[in-house]
Formats: sequence, C-alpha cells, structure tokens
Amino acid sequence: MDVVLMERIESLGQMGDVVSVKNGYARNYLLPQGKAQRATPENLAAFEARRGELEARNLERRGEAEAVANTMQEVSFVVIRQAGESGQLYGSVQARDVAEGLDGAGFKVNRSQVVLNRPIKTLGLHPVQVNLHPEVSIEVIANVARSDAEAERQAAGEDVTADPDAEEEAEAVTAVFDAEDEAAEADDGASGEEASAEPEATETDDDGADAEES
Repeated sequence: MDVVLMERIESLGQMGDVVSVKNGYARNYLLPQGKAQRATPENLAAFEARRGELEARNLERRGEAEAVANTMQEVSFVVIRQAGESGQLYGSVQARDVAEGLDGAGFKVNRSQVVLNRPIKTLGLHPVQVNLHPEVSIEVIANVARSDAEAERQAAGEDVTADPDAEEEAEAVTAVFDAEDEAAEADDGASGEEASAEPEATETDDDGADAEES
C-alpha cells in the first residue's frame, strides 16, 4: 500500500514522503495512529494544502521534545527483580516497566515510546532508547537489581553477580600451584649444587691416590 507520511518514521522516510508499505503494517499501525494516510490524490492534495501548518506544528513539538531530552541526560532508574546467583532474572523487564521507572523518576512517557528490541533478563545497567519525538530520542539507564542496596553497588561499578566463594577457591588453587612451583625451583637448585660438587670429590680422590702411589 502506498501512504504519505504525516511525520518522520525511522527506516521509512520524512514527513510528506510517499512510501510503499505492507498492508498489515499500514492498517494496524500507521493509519490508526495518524502517522500516515493513504496516498490517494485527495489525501495528497489535502496534505500539500496543510504542509506549512503541519511542518510548523512538528517543529514546535520537536522543540518541546528537545527541551525534555536536555533534562533527561544521564537519567537512570531502579527496577527491582528477583534473580539467581548468576544474575538471570526470574521474569523480565518490559517496555511498560521502563515507562513506570521513568514515571517514578519524574518523566512521563508512553510505553510505545520505549524502544526495547528484547526484554531485559539479567541484572545490571541496561541502556534503553526512548523516542520523545520522531526526530528526538534519548538514552536512559535501567538499573536492574535485587534490592536498592544492590542497585547502589551496581551504580558504583560493582559486578554483583561475581561469586565470592568461587573467587576464594580460585585464589586457593593459585596459591597451591605457586607453592608447587617454588618447591620445584628449590629442588632444581639443590640438584644443581650436588651436580657441581661431584667433580670436586672425584678430583680429591684422584689427588689422594697419587699421594699413596708416591
């Protein structure tokens, strides 16, 4: 289906562009949300008649979105979830959770503005794109943790999924190998000293034999 875009659509085009899209995409998304109209002669003529008004309105909304984006620089929010020791969540974080987290941080966004290609399923700091306007987007950080205290540790740069017991075991194994290496070096040194002492003993024996013969 050919449609005329009423606003910029990423991967499709700019306002006023006539593009060809799949019928389902047009009927289920673009047309119901007012993002495009069928590219009929009547609609094209109506758009051209209102182009100046539509572009002015778009410019105004873009300016408002840019102002909001400036206040959302480096915004992060905490999402509390249960998770295993490996950091795998018992569940996931969806676009609606991001919208709710931003709402708690004082920013109103619709979950349709959240760009989350796949649900978040692990603990950590996850960057998420939010489209404030077709031409303005901002990146926020979802701090997914098991508790507020853990979220603070993550924000400080700590890896909360690290296993302390595993680290201690690794250190113990390393210490054993270091001790074995030191023992081997000591044995090599002792063997070298014995080897260097043998010729001297032989030489002494030879001197003693010569003395007896004389």
